[in-house]
Amino acid sequence: MSRERKTSLDAAAVLTVLACCAVWGLSQVAAKVTLTEMPPLLQAGVRSLGAAVLLLLWSHWRGLPLFGADGTAGAGVLAGVLFAVEFACLFIGLQYTSASRMVVFLYTAPFVVALGMPMISKSESLSLLQGGGLVLAFGGVVWAFAEGFSGSAAPPLQWLGDTLGIVAAVLWGLTTLLMRATRLATALPEKTLLYQLVLSGVALLLASVLSPEIWPHRLSGAVAGTLLFQVAVVTFASYLAWFWLVRHYPATRVAAFTLLTPVFGLLAGVLLLNEALTLRLLVALAAVCAGIALVNHRRRPV
Repeated sequence: MSRERKTSLDAAAVLTVLACCAVWGLSQVAAKVTLTEMPPLLQAGVRSLGAAVLLLLWSHWRGLPLFGADGTAGAGVLAGVLFAVEFACLFIGLQYTSASRMVVFLYTAPFVVALGMPMISKSESLSLLQGGGLVLAFGGVVWAFAEGFSGSAAPPLQWLGDTLGIVAAVLWGLTTLLMRATRLATALPEKTLLYQLVLSGVALLLASVLSPEIWPHRLSGAVAGTLLFQVAVVTFASYLAWFWLVRHYPATRVAAFTLLTPVFGLLAGVLLLNEALTLRLLVALAAVCAGIALVNHRRRPV
C-alpha cells in the first residue's frame, strides 16, 4: 500500500469508511445471533484469537516487523487488558439488551476521547460549542437509559445490558487515549492490533474456562457463519481498513463518518432481528449523533 498521506477523502476512502461503518453496525447483530449457541466470553475469545491468526498471516505475507523491541510492551499489555474487559462487557451485555440499543451506547466512546484529549494535548481543549455537544449527547444517553427502568415495558435486566454497553464505551475511549499518549502512537498499527487481539483472546478464553459457561459441542451453519464473519470481516479486515484510512487520510474527516455506525446498527437490529424501533431510541440516537457531530466540530482559525 502507498504511504502517501492525502489531504482530502477520495472515492476509495469514502467507500472504505462506509463499508467499515456498515460492518461495525452489523457486528452487534452477528454477536447477538452467535450468543444463541456460544456463550459470551467464549465467543469474544475465539473472535480475538481467530483474528490474531489472520493478522499474523497477513503481517508475515507483508514482511512486517512485529516482534522487535520498541518500548511499546507496557502500553500494549494495558491496551490488551482494556480491550479484553471492553469486549467481555459488550458480549455479556448483549444477553440483556438489544443489538440496536447496544450500538447506541457503545458509540458514546468518542465523548470519553473528547474529555480526555485535552489532558494529552492542550491544543485539543473543548470549545463552548463542543461542550454543548457533550451535554446534548449525554442527554440522549440518559433518555435511552431511562427506558431500562420503565417497569414491565422493558425486558428483565435490560438496564444491566445498557450499563455494560456504557462501560464498554468508556473502555474503548480509554484505549484510544492510551494509544495517543504512549509509544503506541508511533508503532505499526498491525502491532498495536496484535497486542489487543492476543491478550484479549487469551484472557477471555481463560475467563470462559473459569466461569460457569458451557461450551457447545457443535455450531449450526448459521451461527458458524456469523462467527466467521466476526473473525474475518469485523475483527480482522475492518480494523485493518480503519488503520489504513487513519494513516493515509485526515483522521478527523474519516472519524466523522463513524457517526453512521449506530444508524447501521439500529437498522440491522430492526430489519434482521425484528427488534422494536421505539420513539425513545430514535430520539436518543439523533441526540447522540448530533452530539458527536458537535464534539468533532473543528474550530476555524481566527
